[in-house]
Amino acid sequence: MSPLGSGAGKIHVVGAGLAGLAAAVALADAERRVALYESSQHAGGRCRSYLDGELGVRIDNGNHLLLSGNRSAMTYLRLIAALDTFDGPGEAGFPFVDLQNDERWTLRPNRGALPWWVLSPGRRVPGTRACDYLAALRLRDAGADATVAERLDPGGLLYRRLWKPVAVAALNTAAEAGSARLFWQVLSETLGRSAAACRPLLPREGLSESLVDPALAMLRAKGAEIHHATRLRAISFVGERVAELNFDSGLIDVADGDRVVLAVPAAVAARLVPELVVPDDHAPIVNAHYRVAAPAAAPLFVGLVGGVAEWVFRKPGVVSVTVSAADRLVDRPADELGERLWRDVARALGLPARPTPPSRVVKERRATFRATPAQQRKRPPTATRWNNLLLAGDYVDTGLPATIEGAIRSGLAAAEAIARLPDARIPRGRAGSDSAERSNDPRTGGDDLRRAR
Repeated sequence: MSPLGSGAGKIHVVGAGLAGLAAAVALADAERRVALYESSQHAGGRCRSYLDGELGVRIDNGNHLLLSGNRSAMTYLRLIAALDTFDGPGEAGFPFVDLQNDERWTLRPNRGALPWWVLSPGRRVPGTRACDYLAALRLRDAGADATVAERLDPGGLLYRRLWKPVAVAALNTAAEAGSARLFWQVLSETLGRSAAACRPLLPREGLSESLVDPALAMLRAKGAEIHHATRLRAISFVGERVAELNFDSGLIDVADGDRVVLAVPAAVAARLVPELVVPDDHAPIVNAHYRVAAPAAAPLFVGLVGGVAEWVFRKPGVVSVTVSAADRLVDRPADELGERLWRDVARALGLPARPTPPSRVVKERRATFRATPAQQRKRPPTATRWNNLLLAGDYVDTGLPATIEGAIRSGLAAAEAIARLPDARIPRGRAGSDSAERSNDPRTGGDDLRRAR
């Protein structure tokens, strides 16, 4: 049996995005009785795949990259037996192309604890020196109000070719406004942990096939209840506990010993839970999917510098592009965006610029909260003042920005908090991947990460 332990009460998990799925899977693995409720007809939230009828191919709603050091995500994948559904290079490597001069390189961290790769010109960003990378240590001691651009040199080549594109991807926020503390956590859990934590992993087929469908199959095998098209309208509180869940399909009593994990978007949680403060400023992401086959020698993904497109992903029969913190693009017509982004993709992959292949542009106007210092202060902990209610979601304070790793970590933390004290008040604290009591202060280092969007 899982070390989470067992208990008599039922766990109601509301929301079947990755946070809710992670909580439900961990609890089901611990032999807890789980009921999972999802307002839509599908699970996965923003992390899912679907057949695009116009393109005639299956696409991912967005582009997400896992790394081998994403401990929470790896735990989740082991629980749902889906590790073998991912592909990636045998060694850690992050390919880039600078579209201003077509210079190409691959950032290649080394094995072992000491980052000697920065001493090798063939492993680091061209034109940079080993000492340039020491500047990242200025993020470690950053104050709560510090931004990435304030702690690093925005005029430097390394900033333009590495720090800025990675920060924007990780934080979904301009580097000028993004939290230095959150970016430090991202770096300390990836590049700071050597090549063993930096091997990129992408779903072999799609996000749903790797992250969602296996989880639902595991939950069904464990006897969990799964309810789709079931929207939570209100929560009834009595004293210090949740007493009822008011779904559009009817009321559900929350008995003594039952627990509730609320794994819905931040704005929905704020509407349902009195006086809950959550991040309220969200940034857009623009994705473009092209029905075209990438060259066989093309990498699984490549980071673009100096263009409009930021990250390009090679998938079966599809080439996909992601632009984070896309305020400047989100209101542009889809046809215009498809053509403009394709020009960058064509240069990066050596494909013809004309004609533009059939495309689908997906705009997520409220993709994630902006990872600014001000929004970071609004992130709630896992536990609430009600002794049977916990929160999960990428907006919960995990110490990471809104990423796949952060969402999964929040769900696992909620499950751990429930299992550790099944019949007592759950202590308040920040979410942690090993223990809800564990601190995830970005200044302490940590162990996990996330997506390059």
